[in-house]
Amino acid sequence: MSGTYGDSGKALEGVRVLDMTHVQSGPSATQMLAWMGADVVKVEAVTGDITRRQLRDLPDVDSLYFTMLNCNKRSITLNAKSERGKELLSELIRRSDVLVENFGPGAVDRMGFSWERVRQLNPRLVYASIKGFGEGPYTDFKAYEVVAQAMGGAMATTGFEDGPPLATGAQIGDSGTGIHCVAGILAALYQRTRTGRGQRVTVAMQHAVMNLCRVKLRDQQRLAHGPLAEYPNEDFGDEVPRSGNASGGGQPGWAVRCAPGGPNDYVYVIVQPAGWEPIARLIGRPELADDPEWATPRARLPKLAKMFQLIEEWSGTLPKGEVLRRLTAHGVPCGPVLSTKELIEDPSLAANGMVVEVEHPERGRFTTVGSPVKLSDSPVDIVRSPLLGEHNEDVYGGELGLDEDELRLLKAEGVI
Repeated sequence: MSGTYGDSGKALEGVRVLDMTHVQSGPSATQMLAWMGADVVKVEAVTGDITRRQLRDLPDVDSLYFTMLNCNKRSITLNAKSERGKELLSELIRRSDVLVENFGPGAVDRMGFSWERVRQLNPRLVYASIKGFGEGPYTDFKAYEVVAQAMGGAMATTGFEDGPPLATGAQIGDSGTGIHCVAGILAALYQRTRTGRGQRVTVAMQHAVMNLCRVKLRDQQRLAHGPLAEYPNEDFGDEVPRSGNASGGGQPGWAVRCAPGGPNDYVYVIVQPAGWEPIARLIGRPELADDPEWATPRARLPKLAKMFQLIEEWSGTLPKGEVLRRLTAHGVPCGPVLSTKELIEDPSLAANGMVVEVEHPERGRFTTVGSPVKLSDSPVDIVRSPLLGEHNEDVYGGELGLDEDELRLLKAEGVI
């Protein structure tokens, strides 16, 4: 790729990605590659990615589940189990830089496209696989978002001490794994510039969740030396407990209720050493700033619940916007709990390209999430998701050289 600094196209321009993924973990990875400028060709069964039909809000139109995970891609259909389908897929592999798949264990191998076979077809190919688990007793378990959360440490450490384990609304099992996969693919492409060789990239959902739960595994080891003072829990066993909204970090934090008491009328407040004096004044208890029972972090640590109760007695009389304004005016770290409605209507997020409106030929206008990664030389333009098989003619005809008669025959025979 030619060009001068600051005018060199998209970051991944010229990179062809063969996207053999479905549902969420794989599509989230390939969508990010597409945002960065890769030509992502989504290879779908003739019936399409199952999420085109899941959780539909409009009849006979691609669901938001699909459209929000497959922007900036092209779509072709292919029955890769047919002999002609295998030939076409082989040719696509020869022409690609990256192949990404998230089928069940062994599924691609049974289709005849093992890593060994793919490497023969294209030694420069980066072959990325997302699985539920690594090699071992869990290998053949079926993996879903919350299964990965359960088996990666997230659920055991989410929730309140006296309640059940809870799933987090953030899709750390699926999209979290997708982000890890992107990192591996980019590293493999970079290494290829030195070696000329592609390589295998594998990411397991359980492993990605464990990586995101790193600080809880840190605390598991700290337990060997006694209770975790930063946690509000009174009793500790031999495993990290659920600790509600406690930060579990060096500075105590909690979500305090605000007026009028709706489900998301909360502000998360972190009490740093320098923040205690202004907080004490704000809540109408200035004497606590110098009281030896409250003045130091060490003194406050055993009574975190009481401390946040005192703050909540003040915050509960004010709307969260006012609580936020008063705390931030004194440099106190805090943030309002923003609902999904507030986020999708936030003008600053729209201005930052995180809430994006896209026009779709069948659905009309819909809102999606933009790229959280901003590259100064490779700005992201969100392009709507493709219709099923929309680019069959472009890819099979324009790129592989199949004529119109063969395309019609392949379609009639259910190959594409």
